[in-house]
Amino acid sequence: MISALDVSTSALVAQRIRLNAISANVANVSTLKNENGEAKPYQPRFAVFQTDENLVASGGAAGVKVSSVETNEAEPLYRYQPEHPLAIKEGQWKGYVAYPNINLNEQMVDALEATRSYEANIGVMEITKGIGRQSLSIIA
Repeated sequence: MISALDVSTSALVAQRIRLNAISANVANVSTLKNENGEAKPYQPRFAVFQTDENLVASGGAAGVKVSSVETNEAEPLYRYQPEHPLAIKEGQWKGYVAYPNINLNEQMVDALEATRSYEANIGVMEITKGIGRQSLSIIA
């Protein structure tokens, strides 16, 4: 029974990391400079999940872990704004400003999915605790 709780806990941790990446993407939807102050738009992040073979419950259920948080190297979105201080000065995109390529609708759907998964795992944990409580009351 404890391993079932561990499996659900691993899912909660993984979904929290996923939500952190999504919230960073939404917060930086209009960030045009990187940490060094260079005119480079924010690159969205996403969590990559992997089976955690160290957490195995009865019935073959396994835990999950975040193997990495990757950066999406998608081409930025360009908007023609020649008066903008960060407008590109020369080349093919002269007069354009590079914005992060973040689809807010996609991010919101991902956030809803992660939240629902989080809630489902909390429900599984509550049911597991209830089964344990009932088992103890039968024994006692």
